[in-house]
Formats: sequence, C-alpha cells, structure tokens
Amino acid sequence: MTVPADDEDMATTLLWEQGTSGLEVRPAGEDRVALLAYFPDAPGLEPALAAALAPLPRARLQPAEVPDVDWVARFRDGFRPFPAAGFVVAPPWWIPPSITDPASLLIVDPGRAFGTGTHESTRLCLGLLRELAGRGPLGRVLDLGTGTGILGIAAARLGARTVTAVDLDPEAIVSAQHHARLNGVDLRLLRADLACALRPGAFDLVLANISATLLRECRDEIVALDAPALVLSGLLVTDAQALRDAYDGAGRLEVRQDGEWIAAVVTRRP
Repeated sequence: MTVPADDEDMATTLLWEQGTSGLEVRPAGEDRVALLAYFPDAPGLEPALAAALAPLPRARLQPAEVPDVDWVARFRDGFRPFPAAGFVVAPPWWIPPSITDPASLLIVDPGRAFGTGTHESTRLCLGLLRELAGRGPLGRVLDLGTGTGILGIAAARLGARTVTAVDLDPEAIVSAQHHARLNGVDLRLLRADLACALRPGAFDLVLANISATLLRECRDEIVALDAPALVLSGLLVTDAQALRDAYDGAGRLEVRQDGEWIAAVVTRRP
C-alpha cells in the first residue's frame, strides 16, 4: 500500500487493527511511503482491507508477491547479544562469556513471539522496570500481553516477589513458558483476555506493552486492577496526549521516550 508520508501512522494503525503479521516501510517517491504488510491468506481479504482503509482516500492498495524465505531462520542468524536498560539480551546459543552476574542476563529465543528486546517499546519497559526497582521493591508484578515473557522475566531478575504473565494467544503462553525455563525463573502463566479475569488489589505493578488502541479502550479494565503503579508501552510520540487524556485521574503520569516511541509510568496518588 502506498500513502502520503503524513498518513503513515494512521495507515500503520489500520493495518495492525486488521491483523497484519508484520510491516515494512519503504520510500515510494516524493512525500509518499510504501507499506508492505503481511497477512494470512483468507477469502475476502483485499475488499476487507479496502473498506478498512476508507479513511485514507489517497491510499493505493495492491497485492504483492511474498518471497519464499524462512524469516525466523534469517532473523535468528542475525540475532546477536546486545545491551538493553542495564541487561544483556542474548540468544541461548550465544551467551557472552563476560556475563558474571546472572541477574543481568535475559535469554531470548528469537522468533517465538513479540518481545525480544530489540523494539523500542520493550526497551522502554525494561528501563522503567529498572527505574521502579531502584525506587523500592517491585512486589507482585502482572505482565499483560506477555508475548515471550521477557518483561516478566526481567521483573523476576529485579527481585519481584511474584510474576503473573497473561496472554490470550496460546502460542505466546508456550513461548513465555519456554523462556521462563531458559532463564530459570518462575512465571505464573495465565491464558486470559487482558485483565478481566483478575482480582483488583492483587498486584503492586502492572506492565502493559500492548497497542495504543488497547491501552485506551481497556483503560478502565487496567485501572480497576487498583495497582499502585502501571507501566504502559506500545505508543508512538503522537499518542502522548491521547494517553494523558485517557489516564487522567488515574495517578501521576511520567513519560519516557526512545526515538519515535514512548512509554509511561502511572503512579497512584496517595
């Protein structure tokens, strides 16, 4: 799909909402970009996408050939250990010999679910986790939309008393279980639709690295958990004001930025 550069953010949001498996953005001439979006093959996909993109009348949609590439294998081949918010993120086949403190290591098997530490939203959450751990004990931590479980594992590394990791996707639950074993930590795994099955007051810190749309739409559900602190991520800089509006009254909101992405920590007012 090609769109004017000014419409890139909206187009990206609409494609994610329609269930794209991944996006690649390429230049497409003066003041235009091309978004290559991957979708599972399904009847009626193209007309459904065209209808969803109606708010962008200058968008041009067309099918593209999908190259026969093992993307997971290619991603794994290029995955190297790297630092992230005081941690070292490394694949299980390449643990840096310089690691002397196991608490600083996050072992990630790339390609199993979202959350390898390479994305700004995950790095922002890791940074906020470390910042909150510096203020006091993390206590009982809840990770909503856990993906690989990396944030819950990081919380355990930083001394969380318990970590509950929730995801609706059964593949994510399997991935989080796999990563918990790789890292030697205990995650309480629950397959559920965000926070609706959870008891208010059961957690001291809630992590939610999900989409900006879900953070807004599920605001009451997240706030109803009555946790003293929330870490919210998966947001672009352009989402900052909408986030402030949505969580107004929930507590003191502090924003951190990494490139075009932001995360926020909301602490309940005494």
